Amino acid sequence: MFRIYNTLSRKTEEFKPINPPYVGMYTCGITAYDHTHIGHMRTYVNTDLLRRTLEYNGFLVKQVENVTDVGHLSSDADTGEDKLQKKAKKERKTAWEIAKIYAKEFFEVMDKLNVLKPHIIAYATDHIKEMIELIKKLEEKGFTYKISGDGIYFDTAKLADYGKLAGMPRDKILAGARVKMVSGKRNPTDFALWKFSPKNQKRDMEWNSPWGVGFPGWHIECSAMAMKYLGETFDIHTGGIDHIPIHHTNEIAQAEAATGKPFVKYWFHNEFMMVEGRKMSKSLGNFFWIKDVEDKGFEPLALRYLFLTSHYRLKMNFTWEGLKAAQTAYWKLEEMVRGWRKGREVISEVDLEKIENFRRKFQEKINNDLNIPEALAVVWEMAKSNIPDPDKLDLILDFDKVLGLDLEKALKDQERESIPQEIMEIVEKREDLRKQKKWDEADRIRKEIENLGFIIEDTPSGPVIKRKIGILKKAG
Repeated sequence: MFRIYNTLSRKTEEFKPINPPYVGMYTCGITAYDHTHIGHMRTYVNTDLLRRTLEYNGFLVKQVENVTDVGHLSSDADTGEDKLQKKAKKERKTAWEIAKIYAKEFFEVMDKLNVLKPHIIAYATDHIKEMIELIKKLEEKGFTYKISGDGIYFDTAKLADYGKLAGMPRDKILAGARVKMVSGKRNPTDFALWKFSPKNQKRDMEWNSPWGVGFPGWHIECSAMAMKYLGETFDIHTGGIDHIPIHHTNEIAQAEAATGKPFVKYWFHNEFMMVEGRKMSKSLGNFFWIKDVEDKGFEPLALRYLFLTSHYRLKMNFTWEGLKAAQTAYWKLEEMVRGWRKGREVISEVDLEKIENFRRKFQEKINNDLNIPEALAVVWEMAKSNIPDPDKLDLILDFDKVLGLDLEKALKDQERESIPQEIMEIVEKREDLRKQKKWDEADRIRKEIENLGFIIEDTPSGPVIKRKIGILKKAG
């Protein structure tokens, strides 16, 4: 039984999809105007862990993820410049070019982190028609009003349960968040559905609509696209906790006002990431990207391993020392996988009971509100146990369907990997020295081999050479 914390109810609930075994899952994607930083990476790895856990439990997931390539203004107060338009001016490109560049980079980063691709990637600019149709429904039902020269707005006062996701009174939802209110708004919480293009200014991205030339508000895209692909009510919606009071609250409002039905059954939110004990901020220079991680000699999957060590609903503090420890642990797992023998052995009843116990414990942990850190502890307990190697291998590859560390790659690498000839020649030289009982010289060569990235294990049948669990090239 899979249990998950539901932001809407503020409780951990048994997950019961609307139409089992099928699960409709919508993921709030990126606004494609800048590099993908480590905070984004953690959010999407946690979402990936959710999808993998659902699939591990036998559910058939259909994941839709949006790319915001228009309409996200620099202020949540429906003011300021479109983030893509602003970036386009800075880089002397079009907004279309900016969106293409950063969306491509985002999915490349996700590939490096072994994040499963969504079944549907929905670009906002491809769904303007659906957004206009949704706004028209809201207009017909009396939920909209026009601010001349600005746009079409949603009247939150007309929705009795507005703000239920945030779990606080309407007048407290955005306290302090909206310093400057758009002139003409009826309520501070009202939000733009359609913004008019500024007069005497040609935007890169703008469309005709029944209300005038302009572009969609940020929130309308997710409701329109989610309902197009997953239906008016679907199972689970994911995103960061920063989306709760504004973006996701407004998604619910416009969707439920239009359909009269519940929008989403379960809401899944990730906590923030800190960096060296401080909030991530460009002014502090602690917005790290995948290039920063790789330039310091770390593997992206070591970063994924680091994310596994913290529960998704807890703040995580990123440090380079923490990533260094994660890299070492990840390499150790890879080394174990390479070292475990394949092939079936006769399993005693005692071993069989241990094997099933590890499998049960792992599933219990992941099914308890995605407790991946404790599931990872089960992996290490199993790896250090005395069950047969083939069963360790079977178990860890099964567990990795959830963890997503691509440990099978280590096994494949081992199969096609041979020890370089130059290393074998040095090993033979050392063996000759050992036969001559020149122990000091043999030991010096052993250290030379280690410096080249290999280790020697002396056995009764001769030396065994393995690739060494590496040291970080540049990390410190």
